Amino acid sequence: MTFQPAPSQMRPDLPGGTPLTIARGDGIGPEIMEATLAVLAAAGARLAIEEITIGERLYRAGHSSGMAPEAWESIRRTGLLLKAPITTPQGGGVKSLNVTIRKGLGLFANVRPVRAYAPFVPTHHPAMDVVIVRENEEDLYAGIEHRQTQDVVQCLKLISRPGTERLIRYAFAFAAANGRRKVTCFTKDNIMKLTDGLFHRVFDEVGAEYPAIARNHMIIDIGAAKLAADPGRFDVVVCPNLYGDIVSDIAAEVAGSVGLAGSANIGQHGAMFEAVHGSAPDIAGQGIANPSGLLLAAVEMLRHIGQGETAGRIADAWAATLEAGVHTADIAGPETRQRAGTQDFAQAVIARLGEAPRILPRARASVAVPVPPVTPRVPQTKTLHGMDVFVEWEGGAEDLATRLLACADADLSLKVITNRGVKVWPEGMPETFCTDHWRCRFEAPAGRPTDPMALVRLLHVLVGAGIAVIKTEQLFAFDGAPGYSLAQGQ
Repeated sequence: MTFQPAPSQMRPDLPGGTPLTIARGDGIGPEIMEATLAVLAAAGARLAIEEITIGERLYRAGHSSGMAPEAWESIRRTGLLLKAPITTPQGGGVKSLNVTIRKGLGLFANVRPVRAYAPFVPTHHPAMDVVIVRENEEDLYAGIEHRQTQDVVQCLKLISRPGTERLIRYAFAFAAANGRRKVTCFTKDNIMKLTDGLFHRVFDEVGAEYPAIARNHMIIDIGAAKLAADPGRFDVVVCPNLYGDIVSDIAAEVAGSVGLAGSANIGQHGAMFEAVHGSAPDIAGQGIANPSGLLLAAVEMLRHIGQGETAGRIADAWAATLEAGVHTADIAGPETRQRAGTQDFAQAVIARLGEAPRILPRARASVAVPVPPVTPRVPQTKTLHGMDVFVEWEGGAEDLATRLLACADADLSLKVITNRGVKVWPEGMPETFCTDHWRCRFEAPAGRPTDPMALVRLLHVLVGAGIAVIKTEQLFAFDGAPGYSLAQGQ
């Protein structure tokens, strides 16, 4: 990165250096960003800063993405973003700007170190030291949603092999480079056998290439419970997007406070560093927010750009501040000697620059991991077996089946009807609750691939018969293995 912003874009208290875009965010964001910048300046971080405005103010100004074009230009130019929390309006037509930034810039890995700081931050697990590596671009966070009937909306869960492999290779490479001994994978592939099953399968394949690192897999529900109850059994945890979002916050709270957690978002063309907590509008402007999450994210940022010595000075001073009993309200406990506001806490860290903690471990520099290559895809034979036709229907399963059977032909026959994934025809159970959203599976005779035009003919007949078709999914086999799931009860 060689861009140097104009002098008017640079803070005078931070000397020119690595180009960095900052966003002060919403709610408590401006307060904790100011505190963080003060510490960075005092520690001698070599940064050339330019500032952008994103989030709530942009939403209200009519930018539905929460970001103006010039903000994108800044981030793409510097390749580095330090972002305070932003507010995403709930509901409505706007999308999460956090997700937009991660996906738009290809920041595929979200890395969240979670450590306990006992006895200075209350926790039941004083030895906790876990890194959550979360996939950052796919899964349900693809945000592809549709309302299909009066009763039913859908959200598509997308898991890709290259996206999964890149993340899992990163997790194992991170573990190997940083002296971690085990990687654990969380999925729910006992239910989502294709999507989560792919993630689990790639985990096993990539893990076999790292024989020196132990690996194990857990179903997400019991895994999250074990992480909360016994975090010492975990070292690095890797998981799909939604699970990672949830368990990383659980882990941070178990360690002591979500307010202490920062995260790195890593991609091939840039990186973003942020606190994991939200914008907390209920305490905005009161000067009581804990800046630690953003400050520790900035520490990881400094390590990422090769300013590890400065990062270590800040991390040690921060730990020494905790040991001195200077705590913000959210982490106050038996060891608290001084309740500090946001800026007072930052000044306490600044006053201890050059000091080392006496009880807490010294700062441990993490080793940067390059973005790993993905194994070239091996072509597979893809054959068409049929089609799932989703229809809106207000009647019962038997009446719908009668209408559909009249539309089928020798090329495609009706095999099963489901409602919300549960088989309701043939031989459905009268107790099954149904909505107005039905999946109707048509398949070719066994062993015979489907002519694509047969699908077109079927849809033509269905629509002509007054069937309200709302969605279709083609059924494929890959090298002979079905690429579609059975219905519940099928």
